[in-house]
Amino acid sequence: MHILETEELTKHFPGVTALDRLTVAAGSGVTGLVGANGAGKSTLIKILLGLQPPTSGRARVLDLDPATDGARIRTLVGYMPEHDCLPPEVSATELVVHLARMSGLPKVAARERAADVLRHVGLLEERYRPIGGYSTGMKQRVKLAQALVHDPRLVFLDEPTNGLDPRGREEMLTLIRRIGTEFGISVLVTSHLLGELERICDHVVVIDAGRLLRSSAITEFTQATQSLTVEVEEGADALVARLTELGQSVSVQGRLLTVKMLGPETYDAVRDAVAGLELCLIRLEQGRHRIEDVFREPLGEEVAGV
Repeated sequence: MHILETEELTKHFPGVTALDRLTVAAGSGVTGLVGANGAGKSTLIKILLGLQPPTSGRARVLDLDPATDGARIRTLVGYMPEHDCLPPEVSATELVVHLARMSGLPKVAARERAADVLRHVGLLEERYRPIGGYSTGMKQRVKLAQALVHDPRLVFLDEPTNGLDPRGREEMLTLIRRIGTEFGISVLVTSHLLGELERICDHVVVIDAGRLLRSSAITEFTQATQSLTVEVEEGADALVARLTELGQSVSVQGRLLTVKMLGPETYDAVRDAVAGLELCLIRLEQGRHRIEDVFREPLGEEVAGV
């Protein structure tokens, strides 16, 4: 069963088309929603939650229609908004318990679930402090906790690593991956940092100006290319010259050399050239496609469906 699907979904605002006949479907697991600012990501999430009506087209979330079953969808789905929306004067425990009660949990169950999810996101020791004194990373964890407290079947995470330092991003990505694997909760996560999604997602949906560019399993986005990436500590110019003499096709991108794969002999040629020039080899790996390559493809090469 698809966790969500849209058909010809369109949303017009005065002077702007946020979604343009978007048709896409996503299965269980961790799905990444990619697009630049203004691509329509947040608008799509709001429509899927039943918070905004579409101009035309239809959507389904967990086999429910957001246009008529929005309240029911919001009991089954957790939502972590992008913007800072936390009241500074209350503690994380107070907020998460309150939102758990609003989701229908009894008082005792709400407090137990709040303690569980705050421990899961790493805030057990800080849960009684006012949120106003939290760091950006701690606030992001509170938003994640409240999205999980009612044990949803699906969570929407809108730019969950915004404002985090490298360590904070790493910890947040680990949490998201655990949600999708260990806890069996499906995830739709948006980000403009494409490398993050390549690491944690099973599927990726790419939209631009409200239109679908591509929707595929992550393995299809990152499949191997017919090239080798080579990096040496120094002597790159000499290495290019030697490989060219050996009949290899080489291009230079900063410190990296890209060598076209002519067959297994290409590996031998690179090895022999590096050894012959007595260079220090830092990297030798087969190239892979990246999600960002989609934005360089013609729009006519769209692929629908996950």
